[in-house]
Amino acid sequence: MDRRNFLKTAAAISVALPNGKTKAENQNVEKEFYGVLVDTTRCIGCRSCEVACSLEHNLFVPDITKDNAFNSIRDTSEKQWTVVNCYDTAKGKVYVKKQCMHCWQPACSAACLTNAMFKTTDGPVIWRENKCMGCRYCMVSCPFDIPKFEYHEWNPKIQKCKMCYERIIDGKKPACVDACPMDALMFGSKRELLEIARYRVYSHPEKYEPKIYGEYEVGGTGWLYLSPVPFDQIGFRTDLGNTPYPEYTREFLYAVPLVLFGVPALLLGLNMLTERKNEIGKTEELNHE
Repeated sequence: MDRRNFLKTAAAISVALPNGKTKAENQNVEKEFYGVLVDTTRCIGCRSCEVACSLEHNLFVPDITKDNAFNSIRDTSEKQWTVVNCYDTAKGKVYVKKQCMHCWQPACSAACLTNAMFKTTDGPVIWRENKCMGCRYCMVSCPFDIPKFEYHEWNPKIQKCKMCYERIIDGKKPACVDACPMDALMFGSKRELLEIARYRVYSHPEKYEPKIYGEYEVGGTGWLYLSPVPFDQIGFRTDLGNTPYPEYTREFLYAVPLVLFGVPALLLGLNMLTERKNEIGKTEELNHE
């Protein structure tokens, strides 16, 4: 390979490398994501959502009459995809449902090496068992600490809320939304939910904190929250920022093909040029002899 052909090859490789935009970014996706609006001012702590979720997905069903769950702040687990906690705030007790936030640009999906953690076109982020390799990067990357691993099972799985994806496909609401007796949970498109949330906040400024949690956090989430008090008083992280987490690693990920293909190609080319130079040198020596 001479110098001219080597440069042509290198140029062709550079054109084939990512230019900073994925196919998904270039597509005009018109379908709206679904989500849920949680109005904590309406929640009475009945925990009907917990029971409905457990029954729907064959999980552990809590005894909500005897387990004294409000004595401590609970996290979701591999056996319970959603929990309701009680917080003592400046405006009294506030009950808050917790589950996967179903981010618009989920860090768990971006970190998944096999696309087992998958953002559907309907909005829910689901886990696909047949694709999972067990690396658990989804657990490390999630800013809300949601994916849980079945450490004590012979065939462990990643467990998390999937927003009742199968029910949504069938035209139904998530089980927890259907079970709520106080309309504290509302299912719909994000655009519709934001309009409703803004109307409530602007119409009743004395009732609500002037913020919709999930509108901008980490690029926006599928679950939106209204609160009567600042969100740090009811267990929410307020230090996440508005940048989607995958954005922080995008430049590195785009550089990976360059490392895998560009550098080896460059080294191969240099090696071939060196060998060619050595051959020319030997030929010249023979001619002089």
